[in-house]
Amino acid sequence: MRKPVPVIGAVCLLSALLLSASCSRRGPIRVVSPDGTIVLSFDLVDGVPTYGVDVDGSPFINPSALGMVASEGGPDLAGNFTFSRIGRYSTDEHWTMPWGENKEHYDHCNGAVITLDGKDGVMLRLRFRCYDDGIAFRYEYDAPVKDSIKIMDELTRFNLSQQGTLYSIPASFDTYELLYRTTSISDVPDAQTPATFRTLGGFYGSIHEANLTDFPEMTLRRVDSLSFIAALAPYPDGVKAYVGGHFLSPWRTVQIGRDAPSLVNSSLILNLNDPCKMEDTGWIRPLKYVGVWWGMHLGINSWTEDSRHGATTESAMRYIDFAADNNIDGVLFEGWNKGWETWGSGKSAFDFCLSAGDFDMEKVTRYAKERNVQYIIHYETGGNIPNFERQLDTALRWATAHGIHALKTGYAGGINDGYNHHGQYMVRHYRRVVRKCAEYGLMLDVHEPIKATGIRRTYPVMMTREGARGMEWNAWSEGNPPEHQTILPFTRLLGGPMDYTPGTFDILYKGIVGNPDLKVWNGRPSTECRVNTTLAKQIADWVVLYSPMQMASDLIENYDHPAFQFFRDYDADIDSSRMLQGEIGDYVVVERRAGEKFFLGAVTDENARTLTQSLDFLPEGPFTATIYADGPDADWLTNPTSYTITKRTVTRDDTLSLVLAAGGGQAVTFIPEK
Repeated sequence: MRKPVPVIGAVCLLSALLLSASCSRRGPIRVVSPDGTIVLSFDLVDGVPTYGVDVDGSPFINPSALGMVASEGGPDLAGNFTFSRIGRYSTDEHWTMPWGENKEHYDHCNGAVITLDGKDGVMLRLRFRCYDDGIAFRYEYDAPVKDSIKIMDELTRFNLSQQGTLYSIPASFDTYELLYRTTSISDVPDAQTPATFRTLGGFYGSIHEANLTDFPEMTLRRVDSLSFIAALAPYPDGVKAYVGGHFLSPWRTVQIGRDAPSLVNSSLILNLNDPCKMEDTGWIRPLKYVGVWWGMHLGINSWTEDSRHGATTESAMRYIDFAADNNIDGVLFEGWNKGWETWGSGKSAFDFCLSAGDFDMEKVTRYAKERNVQYIIHYETGGNIPNFERQLDTALRWATAHGIHALKTGYAGGINDGYNHHGQYMVRHYRRVVRKCAEYGLMLDVHEPIKATGIRRTYPVMMTREGARGMEWNAWSEGNPPEHQTILPFTRLLGGPMDYTPGTFDILYKGIVGNPDLKVWNGRPSTECRVNTTLAKQIADWVVLYSPMQMASDLIENYDHPAFQFFRDYDADIDSSRMLQGEIGDYVVVERRAGEKFFLGAVTDENARTLTQSLDFLPEGPFTATIYADGPDADWLTNPTSYTITKRTVTRDDTLSLVLAAGGGQAVTFIPEK
C-alpha cells in the first residue's frame, strides 16, 4: 500500500483585501481556476447578486440570480444588497481518507468570500470556489432576528448557455428509485441532482450539491428553455427550512469536464465537505458480504416470521459458513427482529433489540466471530422515525455489545406525519444517525437514503447507500434496462458510493421457475421478471458500481460456479480508481487498485461493442490477467449466461481487446507474478 501523501499546504490566504462599501461599484468580480480555463464571475444587478461561468473563454453558465426567500414579515434575503468587501484565498492541499474509490485527494482551487449588506441589518457572505474541474458556491446569512427564519424558496438559477443532452431522473422529494431519462435540456420539466449534461459544444457538466447537513435537498425546476431554478423539499406546512439568524446553505456545485470520465475522476464533491471529525478510524474496513436479501425480493423467503422466513438461525449458519469458505467478510440478515408484521401498516413498530423467535442472535453472532465473519445488522424503520430515534442509542449500544460493527438501515414507506423523505426533517435525522454510528463504532449502509453529498469525508462511517434503482427492481418489475449501469457512474455515483447489490448469476431465475408459492410484488410474479444483463456484466458491475460494502446479491446456491472466483479474489478495500474511457449511457471502463492487485470492469448498453484498452495503468512487472468475458454467442436478451474465463500474462505495455456483447461486460483481475 502506498504511504499517505502528507499535507503540503493548508487553506492559504492569498489576500484579505477589504474594499470599501460602494453602492456604485461597477464591473464583475472574477474568480479564476488554477489552470486559468474556468472563470466564475460575480456581479450585483439592481441589488440582486448574480454569477456566471465561462470555460475556455466562452459562456458555460450565463448570468444567473442568487438568493433566498424568507416568509412574509421575515428579513429580505433576496435583494436590496450593496457591495461591502471581498476576501480572496487559495487552497493547495493533499489529504487522505481511510477508505474510498481513491484514498488520496488533491484540493486545489481559488476562492473568494464576497460580503454584501442588505436591508435591516441583513448580511450575506457568498463563498465561491473555482477548481480546474468545476465551481461551487454557498450562502452564509446573518440576520438580526429573535426567532427562526422560515425559508420559503431558493432563487439560485442555473442559466445554461448551450442546448445539449440531459441525463437525469425526475425531481421527487420521496424517492430516487426512478429510471433515467436521456433528453434534450429544454425538454425536461424538472430533475433530481446530480443532473448531468453534455452541451452541443462538447463540454460535460453536472449540477449537484455538497455538504448537505441541515437543509432540505435541492432539485431543479426548468423555468425557461435552458434555465433551471433550485427547488427545495418542503415541510408539510410548505416551509422549506427553519434556520437561525446565522445559517449556512449546502454548496451548490457544477462539475465541468471536456470528456465524460473527467466528471468521475474528480474530488470536487469531497473537497467541499469538512475534514474528518473522528479521532479513530482505524477500525473502519471495507468489506464484501452476502445475505438472504435476494430471496426475499424473489419471493422465496419473507421478512416476517412465517414458513418462508429468511432470517433463521439455520440459514444464518449456512451463510456464515459460505462467507468464511469463500473469502467473504460479512453476512447480512434482514428480518431477524420483531416488528416486521407491522411493516406497511402505516405505523411500523420495529423492535431493534428483540430477535424473532426462530433467530438466536447470541448463537449467530458467536458463531460469526468464531468463523471470523462480520455480522451486519439491519434496522428497518418503515418510516416511523420517532420509534427509531427513541431506540437509537439503546439499539446501537446493544449491537456493539454483540460485537457488531456494521449496520444497514432502511426507510421503506411513508415518513410519519407527512414529512418528505428528502426534507430538512429527514436530513437532520439521517445526519443524526451518522453521528451516532460514529460515536458507537458502526459502519453504515443506508437504503431509502438522503442523496450522497460527501459526508463520508467528515464521518467515514458513512460507507455506502442506495439512492437509485438497484438490483431488486429486476425481481418484481420490468427491471433496469441495459443502459442503466452505463448512466449511474456519471449521475448518481458522482455523489458517492452506491449499494447497488450486483452479482446475480441466475439471470433468468431458472432456480425458482415453477415454484407455486412465490410471492407476487406489484401484481407481477418473479417468474415473469429477469436480470437485463449478461452474466459477465454482473461480474463487471462489482468493479464499475463502486461500493466499499460490496454485496454478492444472489442466493448462495447459485455461486457454485467457476465465475464466482472473481468475487473471491476481489478486494473491496480499494486504494485508487480511474475511469479509463466511457460515454454516458453507452459504455464504461474503470480500473481500481487494491494493494498490488488491479481490477478492471467494462460494461456496455444494449449495443455490442469492442473497445481497445491500454494497460499502462499497471506498474512494471508481469501480471496474471484472469479475464471474465461474454461468450462469443452471448446476448443479454437471447443468451445472457454465455461466458468465458481465460488467463494470460500481461505487462503495462500490452493492450486488451474488450469484446462486449449486447448488454454485456468484461471483468479482469490482475495479480502480480512473483
